[in-house]
Amino acid sequence: MYRILIADDEGIMLESLKNIISRNFGGQCEVVTAKSGRIVIEQAEICHPDIVFMDIQMPGINGIQAIREIRKFNTSALFYVISAYDKFDYAKEALNLGVEKYLTKPITKSTVISVVEEAMKKVDQNRKVRSDQLQIQEKLEIIVPVVESSFVNNVMFQNDASDMEYYRLLLDIREEYGYVMLIQFGESVENGRLISPVGMNVRAQEFYPELCAIIKSYFHCVTGPVMSNRVVAAVPHDGDEISYDERIRIIETAREMANRLEERLNAKFRVGIGKIRRIEELSGSYQEAVRALSDQISRVVHAEDLRLEGTYEESFPVDTENKLFRMLLKGDLNAMVSAANQFFDWMVKCYPEDKNNIRLKVLEFVTWGEREAFHVGAVNYGFNSRRGYLDTVMALEDYEDIRTWFLEKMMQTCCSIRDKNEDRSESLVEKARSYMQENYSREISLDDVSKEVNVSPYYFSKIFKEESGENFTEYLTNIRIGKAKELLENPELSIKEIGVMSGYTDPNYFSRIFKKHTGITPREYRERYYG
Repeated sequence: MYRILIADDEGIMLESLKNIISRNFGGQCEVVTAKSGRIVIEQAEICHPDIVFMDIQMPGINGIQAIREIRKFNTSALFYVISAYDKFDYAKEALNLGVEKYLTKPITKSTVISVVEEAMKKVDQNRKVRSDQLQIQEKLEIIVPVVESSFVNNVMFQNDASDMEYYRLLLDIREEYGYVMLIQFGESVENGRLISPVGMNVRAQEFYPELCAIIKSYFHCVTGPVMSNRVVAAVPHDGDEISYDERIRIIETAREMANRLEERLNAKFRVGIGKIRRIEELSGSYQEAVRALSDQISRVVHAEDLRLEGTYEESFPVDTENKLFRMLLKGDLNAMVSAANQFFDWMVKCYPEDKNNIRLKVLEFVTWGEREAFHVGAVNYGFNSRRGYLDTVMALEDYEDIRTWFLEKMMQTCCSIRDKNEDRSESLVEKARSYMQENYSREISLDDVSKEVNVSPYYFSKIFKEESGENFTEYLTNIRIGKAKELLENPELSIKEIGVMSGYTDPNYFSRIFKKHTGITPREYRERYYG
């Protein structure tokens, strides 16, 4: 159904247009008429028209003014201006308002029919675009919470930094920094602690959508799922620090949020807030938020108020130190060496006479790096493994000799981590390939193979593409098409049987995929190569 509104102060013109449309388009259209600018605006508010024929010269509010008013509450209507005057100024102003056409009286029947048909097609196109947008939005409403949960999981457990970049892209997080807010809930408060019986977690699943909506109405953030009686919110931030006044604003906003949550959800809430960190290092902020919640003094606690950690001297290159170990764990040798050199340069520049402290820091970094390598399985631990480290470093007098020893040890560790990562990737990919070679004939998915090699689908997909040069679907399809080519040599097998044996239960789909990869159908392939 198309809603058409006709506005003209001439009764004959109104009836003529209405009759032409009614006779030629019958039940497709609902036609409403108006004789003045005021009435046409009122009618537009009631019927919300798809198509409007608007006479410019009407008593009181003219057609141009009426279009301008209707545009305020109806941006999708298609306007066709009708005028007895072929004036440039009118036409120009009408076009500025997004009018589809400027029609000069008298208007023929064929012109009216043509314009209505054209308008109907445009309305259909606009409705389809809107429908497609709503479908995409509906799908996003399902997907986004899953992505947000994975992002928060990455924050809590400090998974691969490259995963974090992927989530940032999906969630359009452009900020480089952020902090974690931990929202805890319970049925009651006793001695400053929230009491959360088992049933509370069940209740939380019911009020979770509203809980997240309220959190996001106070903070621009990413929320995770309910875990026990807590919800994690990662809040992106523009800068790498917050002022005292901003910290107070965050705390006060969190208090208001907690009050709102208690009003709406019939539960008690406490909030712990971590410090500002780089997005890929938010796990530290999460740990701080956990510690903040352990404080019983206030309902909302910021980690900055606890002073649980020491502070660095003002000039200390914290970012360089963090980057050094981030690149070490990533196995990025060049980036790690660059950060190590930057840090060593800072020490020599700022403390040129403090050689023993520089030696001590070098030893600290080397042992710290080896400990990180041990935790990822890149090196083994032996009590005597570092025998000679202290004597060697203390014997080095020249700063460049100390730098060389420092870099050699860090490079050895970085290479061990890199090789371990590569070996693991190759092992996973080889295992996955073997699984696909053995099971190509049955219906297998990315999730099936990921489960077989015991890693997450996203991580597996990424390393498989890096190692194989093609994605999971392409690799599996190539196996199946290769097998189908072999089977086509046997004339006793039907095309349908070959499709099933190759992993395709639908013969039509099998033929389409085969033709896409070979340029010909399975039957044509058999005739061409096997006669």
